[in-house]
Amino acid sequence: MSIKIVIIGAGEVGYNLSKFLSKEDYDITVIDIDDSKCSRIQNTIDANVICGNGASQRVLKQVDLSAVDYFLALTPTDEVNLIASKTAKTMGARKVIARLRNTEYSHSNAEVTHKDFDIDYVSYPEKAAQTEIESLIRTSSALEVIEFNNSTITLVGIKLETSSPLIGRSAINVALANPFVQHALVVVQRNDSSFVPHNNTIYAKDDVCYFVCKTEDVDSVQKITGKPNFKVRNVMVLGCGKIGRLLSKSLQYDYNVKIIEKNIDKANRYEPSIKNALMLVGDGLDTQLLESENINEVDCFIAATENEQTNIMASLLVKDYGVKQIIIHISTTSYIKPIRRMGIDAIVSKNISAVNETVKFIQSDQQEIDISRFEDIDIDSIEIAVKDNCKFFLKNYSIDDLPESIRLGAIIRDKRIVIPSINTKILPSDKLLIFLKPEFIQKVEDLFQ
Repeated sequence: MSIKIVIIGAGEVGYNLSKFLSKEDYDITVIDIDDSKCSRIQNTIDANVICGNGASQRVLKQVDLSAVDYFLALTPTDEVNLIASKTAKTMGARKVIARLRNTEYSHSNAEVTHKDFDIDYVSYPEKAAQTEIESLIRTSSALEVIEFNNSTITLVGIKLETSSPLIGRSAINVALANPFVQHALVVVQRNDSSFVPHNNTIYAKDDVCYFVCKTEDVDSVQKITGKPNFKVRNVMVLGCGKIGRLLSKSLQYDYNVKIIEKNIDKANRYEPSIKNALMLVGDGLDTQLLESENINEVDCFIAATENEQTNIMASLLVKDYGVKQIIIHISTTSYIKPIRRMGIDAIVSKNISAVNETVKFIQSDQQEIDISRFEDIDIDSIEIAVKDNCKFFLKNYSIDDLPESIRLGAIIRDKRIVIPSINTKILPSDKLLIFLKPEFIQKVEDLFQ
């Protein structure tokens, strides 16, 4: 029987989530108060569409919520999402997921939390974006950093420059030549498309390669690619919006932080809460301002305004000044590939974070395995426990017999992390971290469960 999902909000998050879920066997209903957003869904996605206020009981009564498996409140307004969530749960929705911007609901001493609104899972996109940006700063040569298994395993994305010693060599050759740097190449992004590599995949210039390793080995993996970490001291944040404020408050004690905010009222309002960072009132596209603030000495520039066109222009501008690390936040996911073609590779999107978090919750809840979705590279990861009587053992398979459509990144065995090599054996009760295209998840389940 088809899983029934109701999505409140047809903005960038709701639209991209609807587009992804519509490819699966889900019965989707989207509700939004904006006629143009409803039309966009109707014209491009196979979903039921209701134009109306998603927090209205009258509108929600148009759906049989007692038959709804997942109710997703994803509008940009917290109050709408909270009221819609509470109403939907009262009317019978099985699981409720809400997107919230205000992190005060998650504080340990909060008087009111998301549980008071019967919400099963909360996505804080700005908080997720902040965490991702901080990981990129700590791993300064990387384009993407994602942690697994309580931060003991890391997926690190690195772009191969012309000088990389990996270019022209195969994945297996590099692995054998670096036995003390245990790593697994699990995804390659090449010419705007992503694929799951195999042992004979040849590294090429401008490949964005995603490696899995133990977290303590990230720096060593970066070195073998020819892109070692560099020390970040001076950080400049453009924009004092939610993401900019979260970053500045978190970074101000470990780095020399400057914030540029164009709106003088906003700058004055938030400056007292960021006492150890320097607040500058001005336009981040003003070259005179940038030069007066020694932009050539900035190690990391973070474009985090709420206007993505400004973020793009500012990033291109500071790139010309030789800033070592540029991190850009965008909202429109279709901009990712064009921005990468411009040479700006460290891209963060709170909307992608919200989509990925929500998909992970739904798929993991349905299939009883942990699934993570990486929208920007069109790849999933799954964490799956190996059963004693599974097909892999019944057929007496070895690691060499794994299909080329999947890539084994790591094995969690008795709290130990094993990065697999050609001689590694898979054992009963192992937990496997596997990377694959979404259509091959069933194949992996059939093999190991």
